[in-house]
Amino acid sequence: MFRLETANLDWSACPAVESVEDRRSGAWVFRNTRMPVATVFENLEVGSSIDEIIEQYDVTREQIQAVLEFAARSLDAPPAPGGAVGTSNAHSV
Repeated sequence: MFRLETANLDWSACPAVESVEDRRSGAWVFRNTRMPVATVFENLEVGSSIDEIIEQYDVTREQIQAVLEFAARSLDAPPAPGGAVGTSNAHSV
């Protein structure tokens, strides 16, 4: 099963979320809530539906859709310069 590493995304570019130092130890949460973004992905990973997440947590379908779309766009983004695969100068022995 594919696991999205939410910690590796630049959530600062997603308007639906925020990181506030004194709220959830600075974890990325949905704007104006204490609900960690990672909770959505964790619940989806174990088979919860979006409707179940909405029922269980205080978030809207629009908020969930915003982070899912942001994550999908981030996965489609080109890799950062300098991290190209196959540029090593190592030689076989």
